[in-house]
Amino acid sequence: MTMTTTAPYRAVLRCIQGCTGAHSLLEPIYRCPNCGDLLEVSHDLDALRDRSAGSWMRLFDERYKRTTWPYGSSVWGKKEWVCPGVDADNIVSMDEGGTNLFWAERFGRELGVSDLWVKLCGNSHTGSFKDLGMTVLVSLVRQMMRQGVAIRAVACASTGDTSASLAAYAAAGGIPAIVILPRGKVSTAQLVQPLSNGATVLALDTDFDGCMAIVKRLSTEEGIYLANSMNSIRLEGQKTVGIEIVQQFDWEVPDVIIIPGGNLGNVSALGAGFDMMEALGVTARRPRIVVAQAAAANPLYRAYRNDWRFEPIKAATTQASAIQIGNPVSIEKAIRTLRRYDGIVEQATEDELADASARADRTGMYNCPHTGVALAVLAKLRARGEIASTERVVVISTANGLKFTDFKLDYHRAAADLRPRLANLPVELPDDYDSVLRAVARATGSS
Repeated sequence: MTMTTTAPYRAVLRCIQGCTGAHSLLEPIYRCPNCGDLLEVSHDLDALRDRSAGSWMRLFDERYKRTTWPYGSSVWGKKEWVCPGVDADNIVSMDEGGTNLFWAERFGRELGVSDLWVKLCGNSHTGSFKDLGMTVLVSLVRQMMRQGVAIRAVACASTGDTSASLAAYAAAGGIPAIVILPRGKVSTAQLVQPLSNGATVLALDTDFDGCMAIVKRLSTEEGIYLANSMNSIRLEGQKTVGIEIVQQFDWEVPDVIIIPGGNLGNVSALGAGFDMMEALGVTARRPRIVVAQAAAANPLYRAYRNDWRFEPIKAATTQASAIQIGNPVSIEKAIRTLRRYDGIVEQATEDELADASARADRTGMYNCPHTGVALAVLAKLRARGEIASTERVVVISTANGLKFTDFKLDYHRAAADLRPRLANLPVELPDDYDSVLRAVARATGSS
């Protein structure tokens, strides 16, 4: 059954610098025509106040993971707060959101954090948080096309996860997809996803920043619609991560949110979600936001250490390939959010992120390298006392560890110049029961 709402809710695009003018979400526009800065989605909060905070919470709880189309998706279950103008018949959804808020009790105990949770955003259709934003973007593209806007294809630059998500949602919506990847710098699992979904995959001899420069030029060509996070439409879906976390805690706000940071769209997206809850009376306080960067690709960390003065860098190779970005598109939005949210930025080395991922895996998780960055940063901040033992901490896990098998194998094989503290390889034995028994005895510490 399909449900629609009739309340006059409205959202438009506005310049982040406050330039006058508003633009329709159905207009292919990514930057302010006056100053050239990024745009953001602005909701009519006065109209949304026609419901009380309690009424919104009850509505979202009633819809959560139900079957009424399109509200079974945790993104579209909050449709009025995300993209009220899209018709339900144009929505391309694969049951996004509703992912496990994993109580990392054992790992937290090892770190001295009694209330640690990991938001497993990788438990989704294509295995990453990008699905949350892509459902909104592709749905709007389908509505634009049905209203006569000439769109030939959607295109993105990617380090792997964006391309997988775009390809899947575009395929479901019957829209051609073009993805531009840095050749040889994404995992096999990530590469095969857009290929399998029929996207045109262009592998360039450059890094992500080079791919991004190409796709930005490509998006100026007639009929090519940009699907990267400089398009603020995607961030509307991603902001529901923060809203859903609060919902899963029975509408209580955690103390600290730790986010792996690359192109930095997620930082402002989660901030927007918390801003909206506060503005509509659902919450009365804010979490502290921490951004975790790989030391090899740390432009935001450098800006944080330099009184927020940003300079792009050439990102070095890191196992956390999805955040190997030296000139993040959403840098200004991220800095603005971190200033409002008492933000911290910290970094992790290659050994630190790999060991943190492996250590967490030993407690029942199976982490992508980007989550490893966040977990390593958590350990550092806890050791320095910047996160208290009693604070409720949520780490955003951005992708499924199964997409990074090579990262796991390299760690346990001590490849890539790593010095693994927790390497674990198969014990190769003859077909002999006594040999097996001796191995079991060694493993269990028995005589």
